[in-house]
Amino acid sequence: MSAPAIVIAAPASGSGKTTLATGLIGALRRAGHQVAPFKVGPDYIDPGYHGLAAGRPGRNLDPVLVGEDRVVPLYRHGAQGCDIAVVEGVMGLFDGRIDEHRTEAVAEGSTAQVASLLGAPVLLVVDARGHSQSLAALLHGFATFDSSVRLGGVILNRVGSERHEQVLRSACDRVRIPVLGVLPRMTELEVPSRHLGLIPAVEHGTAATRAVDAMTTLVAAHVDLSAIVALAGGSVQGPAWDPLAELAAADDRAVPDREQSSGELGGSPSTARTPHGPAPAMLSERSPLPTDPNAQAATTLSGRALPSSTELGVTAGMAQSAHAADRPVEPAPPARTGRTTTITDATAGDRRTRIGGPVIAMAGGAAFTFGYAEHRELLLAAGAQVVVFDPLTDELPEDTAGLVLPGGFPEEHAAQLSANVRLRSAIADGATHGLPIHAECAGLLYLTRSLDGHPMAGVIDADAEFGPRLTLGYRDAVALHDSVLWQAGARVRGHEFHRTRLTKAGTANAAWGWRTTQSVSEGAVVGQVHASYLHTHPAGNPDAIRRFVDAATAFESR
Repeated sequence: MSAPAIVIAAPASGSGKTTLATGLIGALRRAGHQVAPFKVGPDYIDPGYHGLAAGRPGRNLDPVLVGEDRVVPLYRHGAQGCDIAVVEGVMGLFDGRIDEHRTEAVAEGSTAQVASLLGAPVLLVVDARGHSQSLAALLHGFATFDSSVRLGGVILNRVGSERHEQVLRSACDRVRIPVLGVLPRMTELEVPSRHLGLIPAVEHGTAATRAVDAMTTLVAAHVDLSAIVALAGGSVQGPAWDPLAELAAADDRAVPDREQSSGELGGSPSTARTPHGPAPAMLSERSPLPTDPNAQAATTLSGRALPSSTELGVTAGMAQSAHAADRPVEPAPPARTGRTTTITDATAGDRRTRIGGPVIAMAGGAAFTFGYAEHRELLLAAGAQVVVFDPLTDELPEDTAGLVLPGGFPEEHAAQLSANVRLRSAIADGATHGLPIHAECAGLLYLTRSLDGHPMAGVIDADAEFGPRLTLGYRDAVALHDSVLWQAGARVRGHEFHRTRLTKAGTANAAWGWRTTQSVSEGAVVGQVHASYLHTHPAGNPDAIRRFVDAATAFESR
């Protein structure tokens, strides 16, 4: 059995989904429920607030990054031990990835798609400002647009008066959509935001806790919790995701290559497959995919033309596409005694012991808040010892054999990151000596020479600065060179989400190539370092996790 789910959706962004979802999670918890929090899409920030409310990590359900077939298993895995789950949607209910080749009724990556896959009812949050009787027509449209999505009720948000509430309730009665809550206008619930959305809960500290408490109190007072529990209904059916099984499948796929591999990468290169079925077309059919890393000319980070740009179908440089058309609450890091690690699965309560696995240092703290709970679970399942550290204040953990630098907001903490000279020097020295490093977005910025004028680690021959515009969107990417994560030619789905850019870049092998409105090559592969703006979901790419742990094992043995 698995916990039943309720999906929180809205007609459009800005309707109050995060307030309602976070408050509902907290209110259900106060009422004695064990609540599993989820967020649709690649967002790292909202799950941080969900985690505060639930007392357990917020997780993501993203069909684009992990594939449709993994949505239910990941849900089942994350909901273990809970009696109800709250799934916050993304954008409007039917909004998702725009793909003219997709024929399904619901958009890929949309809240509607996830609700349909889970078989869960939708609770629609409507910003009532400006609405009157016409709300009936809006609700009728959302209830009948797609038969695979069940609209079970509505929450009226930002209602101005008792008279306004009466008019809106009458409109809902007209289309037989039950009203399960009415939230008044309350400006004091606003959570501070900046260029990429809400300030992550880890950075916002006690203010985030106060905001979550206020949301919880609001929802508890104005929403019918018992009706929502009843609406959630039966459990979600299907197998639970198992990181050990995922890695075993990755091992099976990589057996021929592992047996033949030797040297710097530590074996187990991933194959050129997509985790979601047939590989998507990213480069033009006239531009063959790169398969021999030795045949690639060096890519210039500064944006000068690739010598082989005609053949590869990509332009050079770490230039980002001009325009695009979560901070879970972390469980405590594993306890370490010498070379023995006791692993606690925070979801299932399962305890196991690994002996002698390589130490993977994972950056955390206020500057590196973007990560998926499944990343650590896969690393642990692969036999690694995962030690979380804070680059703002800590040194590199003892016996580090692999380094993960996830996403976050290093631009907000550049001075303090720069002041930790011992850590910057240790990481630069490690990179020189072949330490496997996986750096995504914030990690990429930290590895550059400087960020907004502050000295960084200097592993990547580029400078970084806060830019004039946001780069946002899914990417169908191809790995252009062998690395500690992927074999050249591997196809991966990822997501960009940043407002920084690289300048004064030197020459290095690009990590990825893709097409948007133009051909783009991005990121850098330098020795055992893979650095890129592209965020990937480890659950959708278990082959890369196995490959990285193998590289760390090889580094440790040297």
